[in-house]
Amino acid sequence: MTATSSESSESPEPPESPESPESSESPGSPEAAGATEAGRQAWALMQRFVESHSRRGELAKALGFRLGGGRGKVLLQLRDGPRTLSGIAEMNGIDAPYTTLIVDKLEAHDLVERRPHPDDRRRKLVTLTPAGHRAIAAIDAILLRPPPAVARLCDDDLDQLTRIFTRLLEAEARDGDAGGGDGGGGGCAGERPTREGRR
Repeated sequence: MTATSSESSESPEPPESPESPESSESPGSPEAAGATEAGRQAWALMQRFVESHSRRGELAKALGFRLGGGRGKVLLQLRDGPRTLSGIAEMNGIDAPYTTLIVDKLEAHDLVERRPHPDDRRRKLVTLTPAGHRAIAAIDAILLRPPPAVARLCDDDLDQLTRIFTRLLEAEARDGDAGGGDGGGGGCAGERPTREGRR
């Protein structure tokens, strides 16, 4: 995966696919309540596992400063190439003054620099410095190192995890393109096993 700074997020309600057997059930039905509870439990377990392997302290020690306040997110976005301040603000949903504050902080650590825009001298492009590229390499080395519990999983389990998280990211991207909403296409490929079938 691509490394990103640790950011907390709201727990989304698990989407229901129109093709899912549960989609025709009323929100108050026992089956719908069970699906919601299953989604909450899965999300809680994911959060618990990720937080138990937080690398914030290790990152701060390696870089010499903390990447909070959106600094890490912006730094990693610049790996794809220089961006204008307005482009950074739009991508992250933040205002111009806060974007300037983030870039100022990164510039103070010699991770980025402002350069004149080739097509408009009144605008500036924010680009990585050599130190910024080295910082991203250090971040990747730390964040992409799997915890021992993950490394010990068999190939079949790892393949299944990869498929699940790929589907989650694809569903999230579709929801973003659609401007939010309940989403769709996140249902299981087959019918959800009954409680008796899972025993």
